[in-house]
Amino acid sequence: MPMSMTGFGRVETNEEDFSHVWEIRSVNNRFLDVKWRMPSVLRGLEPRFDKILRKNASRGRVDVNLSVDTRSAALLGVSLNAAQAGAMLDQLRALAKEQGVAFAPDMNRLLSAPHLWRDDAAEPDPRLAKSLELGFQKTLDDWNASRRVEGAELARDLSARFARLRELAAAVTLRVPVVLKDKQAATAERLNALVAQAGMSFAEDRLAQEVAVLADRLDVSEELTRLAAHLDRLDEAVAAKGEAGKRLDFLIQEAFREINTCGNKAQDVEVSRLTVDFKVELEKCREQVQNIE
Repeated sequence: MPMSMTGFGRVETNEEDFSHVWEIRSVNNRFLDVKWRMPSVLRGLEPRFDKILRKNASRGRVDVNLSVDTRSAALLGVSLNAAQAGAMLDQLRALAKEQGVAFAPDMNRLLSAPHLWRDDAAEPDPRLAKSLELGFQKTLDDWNASRRVEGAELARDLSARFARLRELAAAVTLRVPVVLKDKQAATAERLNALVAQAGMSFAEDRLAQEVAVLADRLDVSEELTRLAAHLDRLDEAVAAKGEAGKRLDFLIQEAFREINTCGNKAQDVEVSRLTVDFKVELEKCREQVQNIE
């Protein structure tokens, strides 16, 4: 069963000295495009998580968001360069004394001075790192579950539409011989009338040849055979496991080409109506396929 490219997953984890929330949102896209939003001190974990995610998706625009709340800076491996901060404050205090102005430093301003903060480790505390990985995997499971549910709905809708396409193709197949017979009779009648009006003779084998040329020009049996094969493969693709979006899109393009040729060659009002209905339904299938991975 195919999976949708549209999905959402969210998992919140609460521990004694930290908590974190993972969110994954995705929409359809021609290629796999992943955008990460996570605390800068945890960016070192991004490649590991990215590899895990890419094993679960091949197409789509995916937004991954991580928010972390810790009660201890040591968990993130971050510390303040107290010596440098103290030296800077001493210099400012001396300047204020020299100028005769009061000095009351705002310690919160230190938070906006990134050069005063240092990353003491390549990775955060192992307990936090393990918890983040477990939370991420659970979020992936939640996200994939939502994509499977929508994928199943898309598959059911497409199967129903493919059945409708078969009905329309069968109607075209039944109508074409009637059109061919009527065209042949009309052509023979017209040729005989022209010959009689001109006072000329017209050999039967010559008439048969002209009718045969017309029949060949109007014949769409090959197109209908290929169209039936494409419809069979569409049913197989939508029922198969794994990636199906690109294959379905290609088969729909091929089916469109075949039915369009049938409509152009048949030169019949009823066949034209059927091919228009077929193409309208096929376009609806194409829109649905755009959401399948």
